[in-house]
Amino acid sequence: MLAELPELGQLTRNEAGALAGLAPFNRDSGTHRGRRTIRGGRIKVRRVLYMAATVATRFNPILKAFYQRLVAAGKPKKVALTAIMRKLVVLLNQLLKNPQFTLA
Repeated sequence: MLAELPELGQLTRNEAGALAGLAPFNRDSGTHRGRRTIRGGRIKVRRVLYMAATVATRFNPILKAFYQRLVAAGKPKKVALTAIMRKLVVLLNQLLKNPQFTLA
């Protein structure tokens, strides 16, 4: 991750998500409200985060509960998985910025 995203630890939450290609961008025009999709960013990082998110949804109790809550709220499974991916990159950015940061 650090080889592909050397800027981690120096970014804001939104910048980290966008740089990894996990920030939702809108497709609006005038009064038309288009779908929000992720795009851009660094594809290698997104591929690594996808695999990490699939494992986290099975074995990490905090992220598993978050994933299940999103799916129960009606979100498609891929959207919920993308939310986990974004949460992972934001968490990694925060941990590199502040090593004393704890989740609890």
